[in-house]
Amino acid sequence: MATIPITKRGAEKLKAELHRLKTIDRPAVINAIAEARAQGDLSENAEYDAAKDRQGFIEGRIMEIEGKLSAAQIIDPAALDAGGRVVFGATVQLEDEDTGDAVTYQIVGEDEADLKHGLINVSSPIARALIGKEEGDTAEVQAPGGVRRYEVVTVSYV
Repeated sequence: MATIPITKRGAEKLKAELHRLKTIDRPAVINAIAEARAQGDLSENAEYDAAKDRQGFIEGRIMEIEGKLSAAQIIDPAALDAGGRVVFGATVQLEDEDTGDAVTYQIVGEDEADLKHGLINVSSPIARALIGKEEGDTAEVQAPGGVRRYEVVTVSYV
């Protein structure tokens, strides 16, 4: 299995979700199944069916997170020394050459990506265009509306 890059913060979030699933959600669904069983006939018991479905989802998510964490390559952006180049975990401030708009993105793993918070997936078109660039370089991104050009203003590792 290939390694999955993930930031230290992303790994902590996955570990916290795994802990919650195992200590809170799993016992709660087991209790819900027990209560539904106590009501008698299971063939027409919607609560039982819903609880079993929820249990299946929780167990599947636990297996998924454990698999990702076992294959994770945890990267601490603060410990990076990439010589000013854009790499996984870097925070990049960009300026759109057409509009002059400034945006800031951090390049993160698939599970952590959240555009609203400025976290972009390392395999996204913009991240792929930025990897290896330095301050002052221009990155061309193929967007749905055509080619967008961004100037790399700053690169930081936080």
